[in-house]
Amino acid sequence: MAIKDETGMPFDAGRLLGGLEVSLDVDVLFGAYPDRDGPPGTPGSVLALLEQHRIRSAAVASLRAALFDVRSGNDELLAETAPEVVPVGAVDLRDPVGAARELERLAAKGVRAVRLFPEEQGVEAGFPSVRHVARRAARLGLVVLTGGDVRRFWQPFAGIEARVVFLDTHFYHLGDFLVAAADEPGFHTSTRLLNSPDALELAAAELGADRLLFGSRTPHYEPLVPLLRLATSGLKPDEAAAVAGGNARRLLGGES
Repeated sequence: MAIKDETGMPFDAGRLLGGLEVSLDVDVLFGAYPDRDGPPGTPGSVLALLEQHRIRSAAVASLRAALFDVRSGNDELLAETAPEVVPVGAVDLRDPVGAARELERLAAKGVRAVRLFPEEQGVEAGFPSVRHVARRAARLGLVVLTGGDVRRFWQPFAGIEARVVFLDTHFYHLGDFLVAAADEPGFHTSTRLLNSPDALELAAAELGADRLLFGSRTPHYEPLVPLLRLATSGLKPDEAAAVAGGNARRLLGGES
C-alpha cells in the first residue's frame, strides 16, 4: 500500500527525498506469493514503481523460481531484457543436490548472485542443505542474497570467505549483525529494516558504510520507507551514494 499524506494523496517522493537517487536496489522481486494478498509483481508494474521512486536499476529475483519451478523461473528472469534489471538466480534449499547444479548452471550463464528464500521454503539455518549451498556459492564466486533471521543465518556463511547480503536484518538485531560481520569482511546487510533513528549511522561507524546496501523489496513492501530513512540519515553524501547503489555495483560486479 502506498504511503499517503494528511490529505490522502500519495507523498511526492521527489520533494521528500531531495537529491537522493538509488542506482541499484538489491532487493526486488518479480512475481507474487500465492498465499498472501499483494501485487502481481509483473515486470512492467515493478519497474514502473521503481522509476516512480527514482530507483534506476534493481537486482531482481523470481518468486516463480523460489516457490514453483526453479529452472523455468530463473530462465524467465534471464530472458528479461530491460536494462534496469540485474538478474539474480534462485535455488530450492530443500533440494541441495539440485540447488548446487543450478548454481553451476547460473554461474556458467554469467549470473553474479543467487537469492535464498529459507523462510518461504521452510528451511532452517542449521540444515546441512544451507551449508552445502553456501559453500558451493562461495566456491563459484557468487554473491548470496539471503532472507532469514541474521542471528541464525550468519552461521552457515562464516569461515568460508562468502560474500553475503542479509536482506532481513532488523534494527532490533543490528548488534548481532555487527559482531558477526566484524570477523567476516564479506558480510553485508540490506537497509530495508534498519529504520530506527541511528541504525544506519551505527552500522557505518562500526563497520563502514561499504557494508550497507539499499534494499526495498519492491513491490511487496513500501519502497518509500527505506528511501526516506537513507535520505534523512546522518551519513556523508559519498556514504549515502555508496549505500544507494555504489556498494551493490561493486559487490555484484565481482570486485572485492
